[in-house]
Amino acid sequence: MSTAAPRSIDAYLAQLREALAGQDPALVQDATYDAEEYLRAEIAAHPDKSEADVLELIASTYGAPEEVAAAYRETEARVKEALRPPPRPAATASRSAIQRFFSIYTDPRAYTSLFFMLLSLATGIVYFTIAVAGIAMSFGLAALIIGIPFFLAFIGIIRVIALGEGRLIEAMTGERMPRRPVHPGATMGLLARIGAMLKDSRTWTTLAYFILMLPLGILYFTLAISGIMIGITCIAALPIVMLHHLNLIDATVQPEWLATTPFLIIIGVFGVFFLTAVMHGARGIGHLQARLAKRLLVTAS
Repeated sequence: MSTAAPRSIDAYLAQLREALAGQDPALVQDATYDAEEYLRAEIAAHPDKSEADVLELIASTYGAPEEVAAAYRETEARVKEALRPPPRPAATASRSAIQRFFSIYTDPRAYTSLFFMLLSLATGIVYFTIAVAGIAMSFGLAALIIGIPFFLAFIGIIRVIALGEGRLIEAMTGERMPRRPVHPGATMGLLARIGAMLKDSRTWTTLAYFILMLPLGILYFTLAISGIMIGITCIAALPIVMLHHLNLIDATVQPEWLATTPFLIIIGVFGVFFLTAVMHGARGIGHLQARLAKRLLVTAS
């Protein structure tokens, strides 16, 4: 069924969103931003023509909403294909459970997710500090003339930082995040823009995300460091005791049964399995964190 040609930017964007129904919200945000930016620039460049006439004029250059949506879907599929990890030598179904368990070491997302867990403590502290300090100073300056401008600047800053956090999330976990901000819309008065920003639920969910990242960052960092150290310590137990018996290092082991070869082998095997489980856990946490970021930082389509 053919759709009537849009006669306004809002109608064009509505048709574009409808054509992209079911796609990733981050993709929809990028597509609608690009379309609105281009359409408003063209309308501003033709002040002598009506909005409907300009849309009809550029229909053959930029494309109808359905054509633009198809182009974005095709481009997104190509990008995902290009970024997809290389196929494994053997089919997953033909491998044993133990092979699939240890194949985590060949998954780059496990390493980047583990790095994100270690980095999250620093980013969590920064985000929490910005959020809490901004809120406190906004309340403190509310009685002064600079209070409102400061609060609005603070809100704008956290929205910009949130876009950068999305790019970090995508780089670490592979979850598609926006590459464009939400378009401010048509030229309107200052009060209207402020009202639209304050009514946007993403403003407040972004603030909640920043505050939440401190406890999550502490948890992620603790789990990552503890898991890595326990695994490496267990694996290194046997070589350390062997070096001690060769008088190459000085180590005290009490009680003595802890230094027996059978026990050390068991501990070493446990360490290998434990460290592998940590890698699986890191990848899982990275996926959950990406879903949380998608939920709180991306405008629902």
